[in-house]
Amino acid sequence: MATTQSFIEYVCEQIADTGAVRYKKMFGEYMVYVGDKPLLLVCDNCVYVKPRPELAELLAGAEMGLPYEGTKEHYIVDADDRETLRAVVELLEPITPVPKKRKAKGKK
Repeated sequence: MATTQSFIEYVCEQIADTGAVRYKKMFGEYMVYVGDKPLLLVCDNCVYVKPRPELAELLAGAEMGLPYEGTKEHYIVDADDRETLRAVVELLEPITPVPKKRKAKGKK
């Protein structure tokens, strides 16, 4: 089951006041960016966050799961828990780098 348009929009609304929030469709699912930094992975109407030491205390009791086949386990964050979603974003945004732009294949 793929993520629905209404669900990805709902997730973005939950964290709308944390910065410039946008999402991008990737591999049939979505990455949520805050200030051009990839912070949340949304797959099958579920919000995933890569495990980081900074999140260990906040998400100590959180369920873990695989967003897609071939990846490592991620924390699962309840999309309805606005407070926790915002706390995750506020912890990750300052320590997550903006991805470097890749050159297109064949161009120098």
